[in-house]
Amino acid sequence: MSNAPLLSVRGLAKSFGGVRAVDGVSFDLAAGEMLALIGPNGAGKTTCFNLVGGQLAPDAGSVLLGGVELVGLKPEAVWRQGVGRTFQIAETFASLTVRENVQLALLSHARRVLAWWRPARAQFVAEADALLASVGMAEQATRATSVLAYGDVKRVELAIALAHRPRLLLMDEPNAGMAPRERDELMALARRLAREQSIGVLFTEHSMDVVFAHADRILVLA
Repeated sequence: MSNAPLLSVRGLAKSFGGVRAVDGVSFDLAAGEMLALIGPNGAGKTTCFNLVGGQLAPDAGSVLLGGVELVGLKPEAVWRQGVGRTFQIAETFASLTVRENVQLALLSHARRVLAWWRPARAQFVAEADALLASVGMAEQATRATSVLAYGDVKRVELAIALAHRPRLLLMDEPNAGMAPRERDELMALARRLAREQSIGVLFTEHSMDVVFAHADRILVLA
């Protein structure tokens, strides 16, 4: 059995003009592990996320996922390699139902977004409901996302991220705007799913209570 890390980052660097946003960051992340990335505002946490996820190209460094180099790949190609992401402000379609949001993610994963011969809402119903059940949202599948409490929207966003079966999940301040109990419930859910599905989770968080309660290890950017 291999002990190789799921994610291996080496010498990651990115500058904007004369500002070194990320300078020589290196770390490993194992499958099923929760790694917290912390530091003061301006330390480069979100830039680091964007470098790993392919939204930004590094000036130097390597990002290996399961031995595959992600540097140089476009964001969609990085996503296809098994990198999921949630955002500080939840990214969902408010005009769609909870189930339809997840169905759309499943259609994208199956490359059927532009398939016109079958109504989208008739596809992947069981798969969408299974994902919603895994995040505790099955009973709200037919509700409009626009009427949900913010903590529930975050659960839907997590189900969307899980729709393409990621090996690595990037959670950029997943608890922003949430009440303390909601924060703890969401991170406990992420931790359980990471363990059950062997997903490596890299997350940023300002609340040290959440970090120490749910992170296996902590990486500090100064």
